[in-house]
Amino acid sequence: MRYIGREMEAAVRRAAANFPAVVITGPRRAGKTVMLKHLFPKAQFVLLEDPDLRMRVRSDARTFLNELRPPVILDEIQNAPELFDYIRARIDQAPRKYGQWLFTGSQEAPLMKGVTESMAGRAALYNLLPMSVRETDRVSLLLGGYPEVLAKPGMRDEWFASYIQTYLERDVRALTNVRDLPAYRCFLSILASHHGQVLNKTDLAAPLGVTVPTITQWMHILEVTGQLLIVPPYFENFGKRLLKSPKIYLGDPGLVCHLLSIGTERVLERSPFLGPIFEGFVASEIVKAQVNGGGRKELYYFRDQQGLEVDFLVPRPNAQAWMVECKATRTVKPAMTRPLLELGQTSRVPSRRILVHRRAADALPFRALSGGVEAMTVEEFAAELGGHRRGQRVSNL
Repeated sequence: MRYIGREMEAAVRRAAANFPAVVITGPRRAGKTVMLKHLFPKAQFVLLEDPDLRMRVRSDARTFLNELRPPVILDEIQNAPELFDYIRARIDQAPRKYGQWLFTGSQEAPLMKGVTESMAGRAALYNLLPMSVRETDRVSLLLGGYPEVLAKPGMRDEWFASYIQTYLERDVRALTNVRDLPAYRCFLSILASHHGQVLNKTDLAAPLGVTVPTITQWMHILEVTGQLLIVPPYFENFGKRLLKSPKIYLGDPGLVCHLLSIGTERVLERSPFLGPIFEGFVASEIVKAQVNGGGRKELYYFRDQQGLEVDFLVPRPNAQAWMVECKATRTVKPAMTRPLLELGQTSRVPSRRILVHRRAADALPFRALSGGVEAMTVEEFAAELGGHRRGQRVSNL
């Protein structure tokens, strides 16, 4: 499979030249290992999912590390958290030897616990998500952004089915004692049907016959494995009564389509889920642009109790917020700008108002809509998002 460059590469190279360790988190199969192997082709590679290898680490971590010749890529490091303390000791013996320890992990919370406790000040941290439209024009609503799906789109359904099974058997079982994996699989499909909605755990629990605490636990699993994007409400004082529950999105539109049994473009165009899937697609592109530049996820939505709603508010480095409305249409009309105009009139935050829509093959490019609202295709919007990447600082621990 031909390698497609990732936007994060330059930042990871800089981190490896300035930190003893680099940590790459993110969902399974997002391309973490492939990127590190591409950037550091001479690094020794060790996959820590092998049960025999994990047993060796637990029985004699020092001997295991003595056999390594850094730089080394330790893949799925959350399977051997006991290594962190021993690696920290080796780093402290030679703190100026940079880029020696390269970690990947697909379970962010357990991994981060080990990193923050043992590697503070010694590791640079990045979160790699599936590919963005800035990285390749193959990314789409139906395929999503996972590299292997983009390489073999004809195997899309088989790949996602295998991915979900692997995810259930490895990550879910490793994180918690989920006794009923079929019920958790059904939960994923129900969650996909609530994609883009305000979170209501009772509505998620009722069809499955489980409790709200169980739904809370299952959502936590999705969060720490990088599968769920939770968008909180924006709490600026607009003089309005605001909703306080977050909106929820599965992180990859291709996975959402698979869970909803949407297998073709024709079915997608006729689906009642097209709007929410497109909205989630835009949300994922915003977050990808943020984390690919070494920044943090920072995304909000606005909805008051009178029904005024704007899909996303995106803080920007210049103290200006972007108000973003998403429309799955290919034909933009001035009437679609109403929520942006109404919220813009009441907000005290300087804002840029953008309506994001799908590209039409035969449409002439234009930007200006009524009231100073800009119309952009997803591709144009993603290009604008990338403009802030230079100058953002790497997260370090």
